[in-house]
Amino acid sequence: MKKHIPNLITLLNLFSGCIAVVLAVQNRLELAALFVFLGIFFDFFDGLAARTLKVQSEIGLQLDSLADMVTSGVVPGIVMYQMFVRCRGGFVHSWEGTEEMVWVGSEVIPLAFVGFLITLSSAYRLAKFNVDDDQKTSFKGLPTPANALFILSLPLITRYQENLLIDNWLLNPWVLLGITLVSTYMLNAPVRLFALKFKTWGMKGNGMRYTFLLLSVVMIATMKFLAIPMIIIMYVLLSLLDNMMHKETV
Repeated sequence: MKKHIPNLITLLNLFSGCIAVVLAVQNRLELAALFVFLGIFFDFFDGLAARTLKVQSEIGLQLDSLADMVTSGVVPGIVMYQMFVRCRGGFVHSWEGTEEMVWVGSEVIPLAFVGFLITLSSAYRLAKFNVDDDQKTSFKGLPTPANALFILSLPLITRYQENLLIDNWLLNPWVLLGITLVSTYMLNAPVRLFALKFKTWGMKGNGMRYTFLLLSVVMIATMKFLAIPMIIIMYVLLSLLDNMMHKETV
């Protein structure tokens, strides 16, 4: 029976992602973000449960990626699409000839589909991860859950951060295009990023992880939802620093 526990947790991740898809399609992005966060929570604990119970399996690995594809791949693409739609006034003024068109009874902005580059890149990354044995203790490129947190934080910032300058910036189509392209690249970038997997609880070998967690707590306490994208950026920068330090010690 215990061998099924991690898979059941993974399915809770998938179920959370399905709910988030429905909410995102309905343009209820803040609620969609909540269920993505919940799905990522389950995503963290399914692996922990498998290691603790010593029931890792190939089907668990495949199921985990399929669940992540929905929660951390499909949903961020829909959310970015909706963010582009929310700034359609910016499209009209910034993109010549990109007025809304009617498609299947709904208003559609063609260039908003650029947001689904995130979904495509997530699928490619997850496929690579499943066949790459060199990502057991670290990652190559930004993990899909981290990228999903970054994207899902955008509507939360515009809703709750109460900063007109930030709102105007995040509802600018050029800024959203830049975020989409950077996100698409980082998911499969040839950059090694450390994993938050602790083999021991001591400081030796975990200094960068503890530094990251401590700074993350401080940023969340002081910056609210704006802390989420800043934490992801910090994660990449600390990983680059960690890579440089390891090169110097080799």
